[in-house]
Amino acid sequence: MPRYFLEVSYKGTRYSGFQIQDTGTTIQGEIQRALAVFLKETIQLTGSSRTDSGVHALQNFFHFDWEGMFEQRWIYNLNAILPADIAVRSVKQVAAGAHCRFDAVSRSYEYCIYQFKNPFWTDTAFFYPYPLNMELLNEAAALISNYRDFSSFSKKNTQVKTFNCTLLESEWKREGNLIKYQVTANRFLRGMVRALVATMLRLGRNTITMDDFKHIIETGACGTAYFDAPAHGLTLTRVNYP
Repeated sequence: MPRYFLEVSYKGTRYSGFQIQDTGTTIQGEIQRALAVFLKETIQLTGSSRTDSGVHALQNFFHFDWEGMFEQRWIYNLNAILPADIAVRSVKQVAAGAHCRFDAVSRSYEYCIYQFKNPFWTDTAFFYPYPLNMELLNEAAALISNYRDFSSFSKKNTQVKTFNCTLLESEWKREGNLIKYQVTANRFLRGMVRALVATMLRLGRNTITMDDFKHIIETGACGTAYFDAPAHGLTLTRVNYP
């Protein structure tokens, strides 16, 4: 049976996350509904990367199996059915054994911050009106690339076999009036990017020291870091495949 990768982008503000769950509307639920309406049958989707409630994505993927031949012009029809804050970007046939989650070699995230009131960024960036030391932020961003165990930046009660991650990119940038943290890794733990951001912001604001930051990393106990960077500042920007 043919297998397809479905590429999607979305604004996560109104949704209870990426994956179907018992409570709340989800990205997966909306896309499965649109496919069912258009194809007149139930299609089960498998997601490549979960995002929490309120988190956005410029690029994320599902895969699904379907006996028919998907025509590219149907993307228009699916987008007409979907709400305005979810868009199908592409649907491509792949090898029968391809898996959008397990075949991904890395994922990239961006966290956006603004320091001066701007009504156009309220849903997609974190309003943080405090002075920040960019040099310290980038020192911390470079430092964490030397570590593999990110237990301290994982939420408690998460079911994973290992807390080891390899960071391929970790950098703070100022672009106009936005401050962005860009990070790429082979895998991420639950809540990890927001915890990295929240903890580094305390360093950049001089409420903790670099020694404190190192201690948080090296403690290696789930929940040691700070986790109060809100979801709406975070965007999954790319899922990278071989």
